[in-house]
Amino acid sequence: MTAATQWNSAAEQNLDALKHNPYPGRGIVIGLTPDGKRLVQVYWIMGRSENSRNRIFVQEPNGFVRTEAKDPAKLTDPSLIIYYPVRAAGGAHIVTNGDQTDTIFEALQNGGTFEQALTTRTFEPDAPNYTPRISGLIDLNNKQCQYKLSILKTNAGNPEQTLRQFFHYEQGITGYGHCIHTYSADGNPLPSFNGEPVLVPVYDDIEQTARAYWDRLNGENKISLLVKTVTTASGETDMRVINK
Repeated sequence: MTAATQWNSAAEQNLDALKHNPYPGRGIVIGLTPDGKRLVQVYWIMGRSENSRNRIFVQEPNGFVRTEAKDPAKLTDPSLIIYYPVRAAGGAHIVTNGDQTDTIFEALQNGGTFEQALTTRTFEPDAPNYTPRISGLIDLNNKQCQYKLSILKTNAGNPEQTLRQFFHYEQGITGYGHCIHTYSADGNPLPSFNGEPVLVPVYDDIEQTARAYWDRLNGENKISLLVKTVTTASGETDMRVINK
C-alpha cells in the first residue's frame, strides 16, 4: 500500500468516524483543496440543550460570521453561545468555537500572534464539562506556516491546570485537512478531545465539502455548519452556510 493510499484510507475512516460519534461537539477542519489553490476552513456547532440548539449562523457583508438566536424569546444564556466564529484581518483568517475569535483578532491587529492571544485564555467555564476552546488560523502572510490549530482544555478534567496545545502545519497536503473537535464522545461530563488533530478529506467543490461533514453529523444534535475557502494567490474568499 502506497503512502497516498494509506493517507486516503485514514482520512476517509476519520471522516466516517463522525457518523458513529453522537456528540463530537463543535469542530474545526483546516486543509488544502485537491487542486492546491485554496485553503479550506470548516466549522460546525452542535447542541443538546434547548438553549444550545437555538442558534443559527449569520453572514455579515464584511465576511465575518456570527451566531444568533433563532428564536430570541427562547434565549436564556448568551454568554457561551453567541459569538463570532469567523473573522478576518488582512491575510489572516480566524475560526474558533467562542469569543476567543475576538481575542485573536485584536492581538493580530496590534502586532501580536495567535499563540500570544490564546495564552490569555482558558477553557470554557461550564463545569463539569469545561468545554475546550478550539481555534484555527490561516495566515497568507506567514510563509513558514500555512495553517495552525489549537486546543485549550483541562488537564484530564482538573480545572486547576490549563493545557494549551498548538499544532503548526508548514504546508497543506492537497486534498486533506486536519480536524479537531471539542469532545471525544458523548457523556456526562463530556470527555474532551484527546491527541493530535486527525487527517480528513476536503474537496475542490465547496458544496461537496459542506455536505461531506454535514451529512455525517448526528441528525438530532447538529445545528449549523459553514465552509470558507481562501484562494492562496489572491486572498479571494467564498463561503457556504447550512442552518438546520
